[in-house]
Amino acid sequence: MKKFKMFFDIEEEERWLNEQLQKGYRCTEISGLGFYTFERSDKRYVMRLDYQDYLSKKKFREYKEIYEDFGWEYLRGPWLGGIRYWQKEADGQTEIFSDRQSKKYYYKRLKDYSFVLSMLFLSYSFILYKDSGFYHDGLWNMEGSLFWKAFLFETPFVLLKLIPALFVVLFGSSFYKAYRKYSMLREE
Repeated sequence: MKKFKMFFDIEEEERWLNEQLQKGYRCTEISGLGFYTFERSDKRYVMRLDYQDYLSKKKFREYKEIYEDFGWEYLRGPWLGGIRYWQKEADGQTEIFSDRQSKKYYYKRLKDYSFVLSMLFLSYSFILYKDSGFYHDGLWNMEGSLFWKAFLFETPFVLLKLIPALFVVLFGSSFYKAYRKYSMLREE
């Protein structure tokens, strides 16, 4: 079974993946474009996601070995840095963060990741919006049906320009959630 789904919040993605696992579908492949492949399984699995910054080849190998020693199967994740997907049979030990300190650093990495992405899209939005408004210079001087035809023609292009601003909001929301959780763990 293949499913397509886009996420801007790593915890929401993890929750959704675990819901699929609870329905009896084991994840076999994840593409970077939002395509998930599942197969039917009689065994119960659990999935955890982790965000890691750049790791050297040696550190990456050590990182994988630590989790694999505890029974986790590495599904996907870019070598240089990004979201790592871990899956294993549900055996009672289903958390990848063993203590508060490791969870705190996880939220710090996640917070930084979301911040960088939101700033990237914000910068892109400023470049795109420097001449905001409808593209056609004389649009607002047109009258009657000519105005409505031009208005309807221009509207999809203006809406496309709003997509980066939507990403700023989505990644900004993810940043805020990670920041709150990081702050709570830091204070306790």
